[in-house]
Amino acid sequence: MARFGWLDYLIFGAYLAATVGLGVAFTRKQRNIQDYFLAGRSMGRVVVAISVLAALFSGITYLGAPGEVYAHGMAFVLFALSFFIATPVTTVVVVPVFFRRRIYTAYAYLEERFSLPVRLLSSALFIVRVLVWLSLATYAPALALEQVTGLPLWFTILCTGLLTTAYTTLGGMKAVIWTDVMQFVVLFGGQLLILAIAVQQVPGGLGGVYDVSRAAGKLDLSLSLDPRVRVTLWGLLLGGAAINLVQMATDQVSVQRYLTATSLREAQRSLWLKLWLLMPVMAVFYVTGLVIWAFYQAKGDPLAAGAISRADQILPYFVVNELSVGLPGLLIAAIYAASMSTTSAGINALTTATLVDFHQRVWRRSTNADDLSLGLARWLTVGYGVLVIALAFVVSKLGTLLEASNKAIGLVGGPLLGLFLLGILSRRATPVGAVAGWVAGVVALVPVCFQTRVSFLWYGVVGCAITVAVGWGISRLLPPRSSGPEAVRGNRSRSPHGTVEPG
Repeated sequence: MARFGWLDYLIFGAYLAATVGLGVAFTRKQRNIQDYFLAGRSMGRVVVAISVLAALFSGITYLGAPGEVYAHGMAFVLFALSFFIATPVTTVVVVPVFFRRRIYTAYAYLEERFSLPVRLLSSALFIVRVLVWLSLATYAPALALEQVTGLPLWFTILCTGLLTTAYTTLGGMKAVIWTDVMQFVVLFGGQLLILAIAVQQVPGGLGGVYDVSRAAGKLDLSLSLDPRVRVTLWGLLLGGAAINLVQMATDQVSVQRYLTATSLREAQRSLWLKLWLLMPVMAVFYVTGLVIWAFYQAKGDPLAAGAISRADQILPYFVVNELSVGLPGLLIAAIYAASMSTTSAGINALTTATLVDFHQRVWRRSTNADDLSLGLARWLTVGYGVLVIALAFVVSKLGTLLEASNKAIGLVGGPLLGLFLLGILSRRATPVGAVAGWVAGVVALVPVCFQTRVSFLWYGVVGCAITVAVGWGISRLLPPRSSGPEAVRGNRSRSPHGTVEPG
């Protein structure tokens, strides 16, 4: 098997050094907690849009999308259509609720709407889910580098975690966002380059790819209503919408990016812009997998031959064996750096949630986030970086990257999404009803996940629906709250519980 040449290593090292250097460059600009967590609320719509998009397209997607097509076909590309459901809901219903309160975390809203225990529960759920997700994001480039360079998996996991933790600790949210922008340009440009080169090597070009893929059933799409079918149109639309709402409306990683915008209007425009940027990006990612599959049908399947052990490894295998010297170094660095970008944003969000939702509210019992220590935030960032590195060594047992990521989102995030929708859409919902709904959602979802053949795409729908239904039903049986903020419109006054600024 081909391996990196000296030029590949040089380009690879230079790119990673530039990524870390960009993060370190913002170290001196962190004057307070608002700078560190929200980039001083100074980001424009284009930068926020690209940053949110970069969070969705990590190394998991870079490796997982072509691997999904290689193993199962093109159907999953229609997952993109679910964003046309999730984006309007997030933009019109959810984001204004967060901006009116000028909160630091999404979960501060749940304290204002319900109670402190509900806030702590939801924040804890976010922390658990994102730790699993970040472990996958760290594992992804390690998998790629093990395949194409021969470096041990443990070595590359440590490199990813340590470099990411270093520049996130020093540069804060502004470093995270600007490295997102740089890495997304290289990531998408690299994928276009791979696609162009691969198409030229398939007999008949795109027409040849279409013919051989159609004959092999790679373009088939199931319209079945059976939730046990792994991927169907309805699962992609409805299940995909739930998965995307978990990430866009309840996930501190995304919400924290919206809150860096200069205004509500800029945040909303960034989400609409992200929606239209996302369509061609997803198409390129999945079509690349189809083209690589067609290429190896003529040349010989490396997965069947044992040259690779998992479909997730097909993209780096193609890059290092089929591209000219120098390009593998740049493109593998793009995979590596994209995962670093995602991991850095996640670690920053975990630190924010822990300090603002737990340290501030439980231990300090304060409502002013500016009282928090910048030094403590940096130490906690280091701690989460170490934890993510440790967990990355065990996530390889969760299935393909794409499937494992969506399982984690659906299993933990579905009931959490139900809590937010219950609070925003129902003025009658009570704290007791909300917690009871969440418990019901989790209790019902666990056997669905582990004792049935229901597709992972439906986990989020099941958990969310049961949480909302049970929470609303129990709330109707209880006397209404005598006072409290309006569920949808909210107010512009300072919350007695949430971490806010004068609005």
